[in-house]
Amino acid sequence: MIDLYFWTTPNAYKVLLFLEESGLPYRLVPVNISRGEQFDPAFLAISPNNRIPAIVDQAPADEGAPVPVFESGAILQYLARKTGRFGGADERQRVEVEQWLFWQMAGLGPMAGQNHHFNHYAPQPLPYAIDRYMNEVQRLYGVLERRLRGRSFIAGEPYTIADMACYPWMILHQRGRQDITAFPAIRAWLDRIAERPATGRAYARGQAVNQVPVVNDDTARQVLFGQTARLG
Repeated sequence: MIDLYFWTTPNAYKVLLFLEESGLPYRLVPVNISRGEQFDPAFLAISPNNRIPAIVDQAPADEGAPVPVFESGAILQYLARKTGRFGGADERQRVEVEQWLFWQMAGLGPMAGQNHHFNHYAPQPLPYAIDRYMNEVQRLYGVLERRLRGRSFIAGEPYTIADMACYPWMILHQRGRQDITAFPAIRAWLDRIAERPATGRAYARGQAVNQVPVVNDDTARQVLFGQTARLG
């Protein structure tokens, strides 16, 4: 059994996609990050960076104590090793998968997140920041568009954790003010993933947990954007 500490963010959906694809038994543990539940000491013992997602594997392969894992990329790699699925069939494909997983973790996710922030949440419009992040996200779309030409999935075949990592961010193209019609290979890839039964199940499970935007009032804005060092 995998305990998935979850709220409806792109990073958390990555792990939910894996769990639905793999068939691993899991339990969703909601962590309402809009209300500060990520600062609960019990959660911080699992995820010291106070971010979701995090997991606890209650039945690790070594049959020892439960294994906690935080950071979505590390979680995907752990689950791929645990199941022997979606991480690459051999060393050459594992290299392909891991390169694109880290590309998402270091580039697409952070840049798209900043793009969303300055387009939707900043208290006043900052044209330089808006242009900076919109342009960088568009550049990253171009990188992925070129990669997907002639391929069904990011690492070729089959579907892997590289796709699971990128998809929840890429489906937010309208929110990021990106014209998806300019990227036909990405659009076809998004359609292929959306058609997978596990994708539908993952997003239905997520919507059952929370149907409102993560940032939906001033309290949420302060909780999410007002954090500083918490020492003690």
